[in-house]
Amino acid sequence: MADEKKLLKVTIDNITVEVEPGTSILQAARKIGGDVAPPAMCYYTKLKGTGGKCRTCLVEVAAGSTVDPRPMPKLVASCRTNVMDGMVVKNITSDKVIDARNGVVEMLLINHPLDCPICDQAGECSLQDLSYENGRPGTRYEFTRRTFEKHDLGPYIQLHMTRCILCYRCVYTADQLTNKRVHGVLDRGDHSEIATYIHKSLDNDFIGNIIDVCPVGALTDKTFRFKNRVWFLKPVDAHRACGHPNCKGHVTLWYRGEEVFRVTAQKDQWGEVIDWICNECRFEKKKTSDWTIEGPTKISRHSVISQGHYVGVERPQEVLYDVLDGRKPKLLMDIHSVSEVNRPEIDLSEIEGPAHSTDFVPHEERSAGATSDAGNPWSTGKETK
Repeated sequence: MADEKKLLKVTIDNITVEVEPGTSILQAARKIGGDVAPPAMCYYTKLKGTGGKCRTCLVEVAAGSTVDPRPMPKLVASCRTNVMDGMVVKNITSDKVIDARNGVVEMLLINHPLDCPICDQAGECSLQDLSYENGRPGTRYEFTRRTFEKHDLGPYIQLHMTRCILCYRCVYTADQLTNKRVHGVLDRGDHSEIATYIHKSLDNDFIGNIIDVCPVGALTDKTFRFKNRVWFLKPVDAHRACGHPNCKGHVTLWYRGEEVFRVTAQKDQWGEVIDWICNECRFEKKKTSDWTIEGPTKISRHSVISQGHYVGVERPQEVLYDVLDGRKPKLLMDIHSVSEVNRPEIDLSEIEGPAHSTDFVPHEERSAGATSDAGNPWSTGKETK
């Protein structure tokens, strides 16, 4: 009988979890779930060599291990740093991490165009979510944004290089799933771009998977392009007996009414593909008769795709109480005691009809018995008794 592996204890945002040796901080945080798990724009579990490029998953290591409890001097990429026994990590509880993540998002958005209203990725874009949570209200960048000439990648895939954040996911996907990769990152520095050296078509049987791994709208499906919005569609899990030996045929069909608008690979809660699918399943099988329907796709309630989708909607895991070590969060606003506008004895939900100005007289004016309209925007013009 093989010896059991010794599990390592790691504490992330005051929550302790046990993991196997060789587990990264990011994977350990994902075992906890919720906001404790750092965002990741370049790391992808199924692709070897990914991670360490986008820097959005930076965390603070407050204690290296039980043997060496000293903190690490700098923030580290959680996707490339393995846990040690007794390690203490701070993610959302660290001001350094939040400030660094805000800076990383600002950097990613320097050249990224604000074209969400016309982008097919809107509603399921990792950068959109990240910029909402960690983005700054403006940019300090004063120079002209990068622009690129249109680069045709074949009959199925459209490349919008201006949106690319150079996460390298599509390159690793083509390198590890296809027989011959014909695209990659060309040039250096601010001239770097995803392209083929000599204009070639990406036509491998599994090349469509680069659309699924792209975290932004740089690589889009031409068969779905500009046809609909994801929040108008109903995702349904389905499968078929695919003839390709490396394709299991497990997909998500995106319906609006009776029509299938697009087909994608099924994804887990972290937005990563569970099983790769071939081009035939993705681009050519868009009839309900081609598939065996399994049922509605389970999606997180925080996703915009859950709009109008009430079957199997999963509530996001709430870890705030554990992060705060059992303490209740501070009440941001108590309208009775903080605003000093409402009368504490009045429950507005029980008022018959609309509330009137007499229900909103400031405390100090009630106590002073003020009756004049002068300088009193809350006064009704009548004596308040």
